[in-house]
Amino acid sequence: MKSTLKTISLLLIASLMVFTSCRTEEIEEINTPNNEVIGLNSKISTLIQQTTTNDGSYDNIIDGANCFDVQLPVTVIANGIEVVVNTEEDLDIIEDIFDESSSDTDTLEIQFPITIILEDYSTMVINSQEELNAAAIQCPGENEEDDDIECIDFQYPITAAIYDANNELIDTVTVNNDEELYDLIDEIDEELIIAFNFPITVILSDGTTVVINDLDELEDVIENAEDDCDEDDDNDPNDDDCEDCTVAALEELLIECNPWYVDKLEIDDEDLEDEYDGYLFHFLEEGVLVAEDNSGNETTGTWEATGTGNEIIVSLSITDLSDFNADWNLHEVEEENGGWSVDLRIGDNRLEFRSNCNGGGGGGGNEGDLADYITDGIWIVAAYLDDGNNETSDYNGWEFDFLIDGTVEASNGSDTIEGSWSVIGEDLELVLEFGDNMPLDEFNDEWDVIDLEEMRIELQDVSGGGGGTDTLVFEKL
Repeated sequence: MKSTLKTISLLLIASLMVFTSCRTEEIEEINTPNNEVIGLNSKISTLIQQTTTNDGSYDNIIDGANCFDVQLPVTVIANGIEVVVNTEEDLDIIEDIFDESSSDTDTLEIQFPITIILEDYSTMVINSQEELNAAAIQCPGENEEDDDIECIDFQYPITAAIYDANNELIDTVTVNNDEELYDLIDEIDEELIIAFNFPITVILSDGTTVVINDLDELEDVIENAEDDCDEDDDNDPNDDDCEDCTVAALEELLIECNPWYVDKLEIDDEDLEDEYDGYLFHFLEEGVLVAEDNSGNETTGTWEATGTGNEIIVSLSITDLSDFNADWNLHEVEEENGGWSVDLRIGDNRLEFRSNCNGGGGGGGNEGDLADYITDGIWIVAAYLDDGNNETSDYNGWEFDFLIDGTVEASNGSDTIEGSWSVIGEDLELVLEFGDNMPLDEFNDEWDVIDLEEMRIELQDVSGGGGGTDTLVFEKL
């Protein structure tokens, strides 16, 4: 499935026609060294095309195929949510939707027709999921050996000279990306050879650059780099989420954002997080880990983080808490919903810690103070002014218990209402949500923190339109 000749190819053909039909004295015969000439079916031409082949694995979360990718933009329905993917970064939106729950079945529906881009940059229109599946089955499977080389890249632009079979210079071209270089090499035949204008630069998988001075050197560097990295040719979008993680940043986050609670714990397909409801975990310096149950009883253990990037291991050991005791792989660190999550995996087993610390890893400040204060003790409504009207009496007898897991229990002795809370924004806001439960539904908003003290928190919200101001003051019992 070859595409029509690209721009470079058309220029080369046009140049050949002009020069063969009307050769001028300006054409000179040039004897190029053998190690600078790329000829038909040469080893170096094959290596260059393998390096510049279109890598279709980056969007496997959509198409599940390594040998082609979907031309953007494309619209998909991920777990019932419509996502328009305009850039490669938008694929993270799909991944985030899938990651919201580990117990559901993730579904993806593509809005057809779509266009796929094949390894040689030719295209094909796909009209249904059945057609897409038929195309994908022609690709190598997950992590199976294939021809493309992803562990080395060319740095552009690259200038090349075009020669005919008589070794006469026909033209010079400049290529600016992989597709142009792939097409240029693809047009070599018995009557056409090319030579790079050295030196050129290549980029290895670890980000280092190498300056290349001739084709022999280029051949050696490509062959040495061919198997030098994980090409990530699988359908797991999560397996590189910690590519930029470091032990130092993880340690700082775990220590500064204490306490942590268990948001997910799945071992051997069994959900165990409810068994640790109310437990708090404190990651301390010198590798000390303290687990506190909901009765205040403490158990001391150890923790250690080692490794780099996607290979960071978090080793946990806590007396009498065997569910945690293992060498966990750090899967992902994510800031969301006014807090942080640390996701650990061993195969299909999963342990996720969460903290309501806002801006950890060097942050904290008032955000941390607010989370610490509000989860320490029982609070009452000392004042509530709705656009200047004093409605404090509506909340007499109500007591609020803000829990570390982001829930809040409000009780007046006869009724108990559960809501949620979180801290967001650099300007420090407390988000409250009690649903439609009266009278607490009046508190559903993003409240600006006006005054923050250990025993008193004053909040304010300026309404849109008329600009009315509501004031809510909590005081600790």
